[in-house]
Amino acid sequence: MAAQFGRRLRKGAATTAVAAAAVAALSASQAPGVTVDDQGRQNTGDATSAPDATVDGDDSATGNSPYYTDLPPLSSPNPSPSAGSETGTGAHGATEAGIPATVLDAYKKAEATLREKKPGCNLPWQLLAAIGKVESGQARGGRVTADGTTISPILGPQLDGNGFALIRDTDNGAYDGNATYDQAVGPMQFIPSTWDWAGRDGNGDGREDPNNIYDAALAAGHYLCRFDWDLSEPKDLRKAILSYNNSTDYLNTVLSWLEFYRKGTHEIPDGSGSLPADRSDDGVRPGVTPSAPGTTPPARPGTRPGKPTGSRPTPT
Repeated sequence: MAAQFGRRLRKGAATTAVAAAAVAALSASQAPGVTVDDQGRQNTGDATSAPDATVDGDDSATGNSPYYTDLPPLSSPNPSPSAGSETGTGAHGATEAGIPATVLDAYKKAEATLREKKPGCNLPWQLLAAIGKVESGQARGGRVTADGTTISPILGPQLDGNGFALIRDTDNGAYDGNATYDQAVGPMQFIPSTWDWAGRDGNGDGREDPNNIYDAALAAGHYLCRFDWDLSEPKDLRKAILSYNNSTDYLNTVLSWLEFYRKGTHEIPDGSGSLPADRSDDGVRPGVTPSAPGTTPPARPGTRPGKPTGSRPTPT
């Protein structure tokens, strides 16, 4: 136990050190508190509405589910290295900087859509990449089909209050295959109650599927831009990230990857990405692996269960 505790202390110290550099690069001010002002509803041109902004419990995109805590290398290759140059200490940086082709395409298309729909948000695709890395290791290293759907479902642990938040089932198991408790679903790890109003069709197939990286990336972009936050402003950027998962450690980890990807990245083949190793729930419940492919694939609905014909409901 002492050894494990020591390892966690060392990992926490590393997180703080790397995140400090990223935060310094983005802003000299300190991170905000966990309360977000209820201001700036969606633009009137948006077809859907979102609940009031908070960063508490199941009001976050992920329900504050566990996430990967791996940190980026201290340096990022820039310009992108050639395939034959990934040697020595640079090999790790080059591998980590690579993003699977379909996943990278989804992030960039989501950025382009949000640039048109919500130009004042200034969403960078690198932010989606940072969140995707922390939530699912870029869809488990890019294990997706040609249309962007994950080869196997990516599910977080059930949120039963045993070491995690308590969020009882809200979708009758339609998305997560669990009719008792909710679980975060897909490469961007949305809980079903949030996906019900935040979900988008990013690949034009007529469905809003949290297991599809195009749909999930666009939904994450809309989620981060759902208020009048300008993500080019460090203060609003931090608010948006905390609304995704209300944890200062999560904020610092995402900022670290954001800064890393801004320094340089490149496309790699689908399925060839590196997989994260460390998780925020290490030691919480033995045998629980967040963001791991589920053993019971949920049915993929053509449309969301209980989707109203009018405005989207506020999650319970």
